[in-house]
Amino acid sequence: MNAVTPKRALGQHFLSDKNIARKIVGTLTFQDYQAVLEIGPGMGILTEFLASMSDCEIRYIEIDRSAIEYLSNKFPGIQHKIIAGDILKTKLTDIFTIPFAIIGNLPYNISSQIFFKILECRHIVREVVCMIQKEVATRIISPPGSREYGILSVLLQAYYHIEHLFNVNPGVFIPPPGVVSSVIRLKRNEHETLGCDESLFFRVVKTAFNQRRKILKNSLKTMINNNISTEDIWHYRPEQLGVRDFIGLTSLIGNSGHMQKISNC
Repeated sequence: MNAVTPKRALGQHFLSDKNIARKIVGTLTFQDYQAVLEIGPGMGILTEFLASMSDCEIRYIEIDRSAIEYLSNKFPGIQHKIIAGDILKTKLTDIFTIPFAIIGNLPYNISSQIFFKILECRHIVREVVCMIQKEVATRIISPPGSREYGILSVLLQAYYHIEHLFNVNPGVFIPPPGVVSSVIRLKRNEHETLGCDESLFFRVVKTAFNQRRKILKNSLKTMINNNISTEDIWHYRPEQLGVRDFIGLTSLIGNSGHMQKISNC
């Protein structure tokens, strides 16, 4: 059985250390879900531990045809559970309609886009355990006021409790990436809804950080009117606001009736 050749275009760096793989899979809590989706199983180092779980429903999504062939030969019992497709073009609710977790060593070049996909299905994605570039992990976990704090920080922290679990050095990958990796866990928080127009919340956060050097009065000027722009909050920059501040800001804009509500997720 031939090994899969890592493809640069797919951002493939295959983990080779089984102890680390066992540790990653072992961080799944199975709280409030009994189904798991592995993204990009590659040569199956996580799959080996997932496939042995008989008390939960597992699915695997892989874009690389050679990897699918390899996995089907190595784990013949999961052939019918492998989905051939691009995670970014796949509707997650077509895979599971019940609460589920996501696990995977995410391709570095699309990890942020995958998190936005996860946010679209936040109502049923109860947990995420993933290995990503340390720089992205830092950005996601960063608190208000830090340089790394941004769109993903606010949106993911609004819906998930986020933990940094451990770092992984480049030497345990084939080929070794040029960066350190981090394993993080996202667990769905107690807020099923935010108490504001959530479509507008997404748009406010994205618009504010797309012009992060400006104060909110200027970056969000198309969303506000003179009656609400006198509030103190409009003189802050987006990185100074926490999740609750952005929720309040969204409610302020939404209640003003100044702009039409536009879905952004």
